[in-house]
Amino acid sequence: MFKEEVAEKYQQIQDEICRGLEIADGKGKFEEEIWQRDGGGGGRTRIMQNGNVIEKGGVNFSAVYGKLPEAIKKAFNVTEDDFFATGVSIVIHPNHPMVPIIHMNIRYFELNEETRWFGGGIDLTPHYVFENDARFFHHKLKQACNEHSEDFYAKFKAHADDYFFIKHRNETRGVGGIFYDRLKPDNTNLSWQQILDFSLTIGDTFLPIYTELIDRNRDKDFTELQKQWQYQRRSRYVEFNLVYDSGTKFGLETNGRIESILMSLPPQANWGYNVQPEVDSEEYKTMQLLKKGINWI
Repeated sequence: MFKEEVAEKYQQIQDEICRGLEIADGKGKFEEEIWQRDGGGGGRTRIMQNGNVIEKGGVNFSAVYGKLPEAIKKAFNVTEDDFFATGVSIVIHPNHPMVPIIHMNIRYFELNEETRWFGGGIDLTPHYVFENDARFFHHKLKQACNEHSEDFYAKFKAHADDYFFIKHRNETRGVGGIFYDRLKPDNTNLSWQQILDFSLTIGDTFLPIYTELIDRNRDKDFTELQKQWQYQRRSRYVEFNLVYDSGTKFGLETNGRIESILMSLPPQANWGYNVQPEVDSEEYKTMQLLKKGINWI
């Protein structure tokens, strides 16, 4: 069946990314936990901690099913009860302030043959925005999107700008990326198989992008002030994930595994009171680039 094919391909993506990240880090190894969900399904949580570059990173796979809670039925505007959902979710928090945080999610959700869709996205959250890195990141995403539709990048980039926005701070979480939801044949002019292929292309894009960004920045010197700025920027990541992130909300509402859901949070983050960077400092310049609508291509 189609959903079994999706889950199998997503597990392969998880395996490939874990192998590649272990090579890129050079020290850290992923520890795996196999878990079962009360109500149906389960997953494979893989966490790396205290590597050469990766301070805490998660590459998680899940395939869950069962009864859809009323709150989710209302949010999705559906009436059916039985659901199936599978996906890969990744968040990497580096120990180096010049190496960016990265997030990726690819997922498939199904109630029945008529009510099902793909979603996902990938976005970059630098502690310090390097414009060349942001351009490289967006260029690679545009290439990946164009393999499947030349309409995708502009549309999904705009969605990411809107989605990865911390409203109460009036700033974007980082330099954006792409975000899409409820992709199906009637809104993409693609078949289900072609939409799956697009989802897998996004999954395959993660590793070459992030290993390149690690290699560009891992050997740069940094100061204690820059390390403290990294902790301050991590706090914004936490705020977004706990207040706005739809995946976090879905996991909590469907009785998901808490440790797997909250693996996106960094090992340390600081909330200094009313932190204001000096005008024209590197920190100040980064804040000027945390805005919607920047054309990085």
